[in-house]
Amino acid sequence: MNYTIDFSLVTDNWIVLWRGVVVTLQLWIPAIVLGLTGGFFIAQLRLSKRRLLSAPSLVYVELFRDTPVLIQLIWFFYAFPALIGTQLSPFVAALMALALNTSAYSAELFRGGITSIHRGQMEAAKAIGMSQAQAMRRVILPQVIKRMLPALTNRVIEVAKMSSLASVLSVHELMYQGRLLSATYYRPFEILTAVAFIYFMLIYPGTFLAGRLEKHLARSN
Repeated sequence: MNYTIDFSLVTDNWIVLWRGVVVTLQLWIPAIVLGLTGGFFIAQLRLSKRRLLSAPSLVYVELFRDTPVLIQLIWFFYAFPALIGTQLSPFVAALMALALNTSAYSAELFRGGITSIHRGQMEAAKAIGMSQAQAMRRVILPQVIKRMLPALTNRVIEVAKMSSLASVLSVHELMYQGRLLSATYYRPFEILTAVAFIYFMLIYPGTFLAGRLEKHLARSN
């Protein structure tokens, strides 16, 4: 096999890959924000003593955790519109699937973190006049965030990698653009190697900073 590696194709088409990076970030960041926010509130429902609240939230969490993300993406694009009578764009369907999946996993992270805090701290906070919400925000959550930081970092990374699955819905994110260029120029080695490197550059800084923050928090305890 006489194959000559030439990465000039990557630099010649950098604007196409850059557009993919932008769409990837547009999927990744909102999915994380919506997923973490939703996960916190779902965790509160999971911790509720009322079965009417805890049971549906448990079903929600298990449904998204126990089915493949790819199936969820396809379901929201092809099946969900039949329920609401409106066709979703590929981007909206992908964002919904990623955000809801993230909220299910985040709910379990929050629930585990909250239950790891001794209940006496909540009672002590209420005894000095704090409301439930104030005690959660000022006393419980700061400790929970410290404990769940490693798992939270992994979830953020996983969402970044899962965003590449949106290419199956023709969302023009990084993986889609890479596959398009690869099919157009028949140079999969250069294009897909560049795509992998770009994903690494997107994800590694967050991993590095999270590791430094984790060490800083460990020293401050």
